[in-house]
Amino acid sequence: QVQVVESGGGLVQPGGSLRLSCVVSWDKFASYEMAWYRQAPGKERELVATIYVTNSTSYIASPVKGRISISRDNAKKTVDLEMRSLKPEDTAAYFCNTRNPLVRLIWGQGTQVTVSS
Repeated sequence: QVQVVESGGGLVQPGGSLRLSCVVSWDKFASYEMAWYRQAPGKERELVATIYVTNSTSYIASPVKGRISISRDNAKKTVDLEMRSLKPEDTAAYFCNTRNPLVRLIWGQGTQVTVSS
């Protein structure tokens, strides 16, 4: 059974850092471009960053450009999101999944990031 489990969120002050991790138990993980998404209260889920199977970043959303980095480990089937200089507007639940909407995994619970003083 395919599972997606995100972790690493928490409460952090503005300007702080967090590293989010996602473990994907899927035998085709290494064959697909992966992504991190986020959803703030009352807003639609939005794409944050994506990464090719070769561990090269393919996309970073403008609001977080310069403040995040995405990486993956195909052997461990993990996708990480390193976030720096966090802002209150980064507050959201963060999810990982495939980039391709036609090959979508069951969404995990997500991990909550709250940026507040």
